[in-house]
Amino acid sequence: MHFYQLIIRVRDIEKSIKFYEEFVGLTIQKRLSQGDWRIAFLADQEGATQIELVYMPEGVKVETKGLTICFQTDDLDGLREKALAWDLNPSDIRFPDPENRYFYVYDPDGLSIEFKQKMA
Repeated sequence: MHFYQLIIRVRDIEKSIKFYEEFVGLTIQKRLSQGDWRIAFLADQEGATQIELVYMPEGVKVETKGLTICFQTDDLDGLREKALAWDLNPSDIRFPDPENRYFYVYDPDGLSIEFKQKMA
């Protein structure tokens, strides 16, 4: 068994698609709509990281407190510069141990997003 995908309820699907596609680097695989519902499936090139964004205007309020999604990158410094250019107010780069460094931003719904670089 393995982790397949993360489903995220969003308030504005177009803003969320822009963030996950243009900033994070995922690609839209498929879009669906049914009535007022909008769904977008995004994945990385290998299909190993998959996210489903779901907009349901009459649904449950979106809550993001206490949840963090972590993406691994080979260019943490470049990605942090991009976060600054996008006005995402990134955290400082943190060094918890000699093998890892990371920073945080928030997605359009306030979900904490961590970008981590493995050093070894």
